[in-house]
Amino acid sequence: MTGLEAFILGLIQGLTEFLPVSSSGHLVVLQALFGTEQQGILVEIVVHVATLVSVLVFYRRRVGLLIAGALRGNPDALIYGLKLVVATLPAVLLVLVAGDFLDGLFESPAVAGVGFLITGAILWSTRNTVSSAKFSGPGWGAALLIGCAQALAIMPGISRSGATVAAALALGVAPLAAAEFSFLMSVIAISGAAVRALPELGAAPSGVIVPLAIAGVSALVFGIAAIWLFVRLLQSRGFHYFAYYTWAAGFAVFAGLAITAAR
Repeated sequence: MTGLEAFILGLIQGLTEFLPVSSSGHLVVLQALFGTEQQGILVEIVVHVATLVSVLVFYRRRVGLLIAGALRGNPDALIYGLKLVVATLPAVLLVLVAGDFLDGLFESPAVAGVGFLITGAILWSTRNTVSSAKFSGPGWGAALLIGCAQALAIMPGISRSGATVAAALALGVAPLAAAEFSFLMSVIAISGAAVRALPELGAAPSGVIVPLAIAGVSALVFGIAAIWLFVRLLQSRGFHYFAYYTWAAGFAVFAGLAITAAR
């Protein structure tokens, strides 16, 4: 993997992790195009950790208040933190039960293509819910259901941010509160995924360290930009328009596979 390829992969991860277009789907397709499948797990670890840092930087004030409140025993901070944990449980359970099967999905661009089409349908469903969502945060049941949406988004091509925010909006959570809960959920989810794959990073050959570092820095910078853009777009009520992009991406994947098969 060259430095330019690493930069592009980091850019794509940084933008697509938070914009509702599926970072995993894009990485599966791009790794297939670049022929970097064997380094795919390493790239996934580095760019996901970088986007985790993006969330912490963007929401540093909110994260600081939650941590300080929890240390002081503030009920609101403790309850919000516990809701984030509850929302993480479905994905954790799914990985424990079907981790090997899920890993296999990341080897198929066709699976990513299907995921893109599903994401489009999810995003399109928000065109009405976004205007009626008013709650300042999710309840316990809503947090669990949002977590189920996150579990669904383990499949490549299904956007984690898109699925979780769409679920939150459908459950009545106001747009900016839905985005905040989704992004703070990602701190736990991304941390868990990174820890699970750390042995792979420890075995990385020295020749890929520089490209991985380039990918990480790229993902960090563009991740912060993507969160800012995401929040702005939610405020403008244009969230569902991303469906056109994911539908186009899905059809493009299958068109590319058909062309390759015909050669």
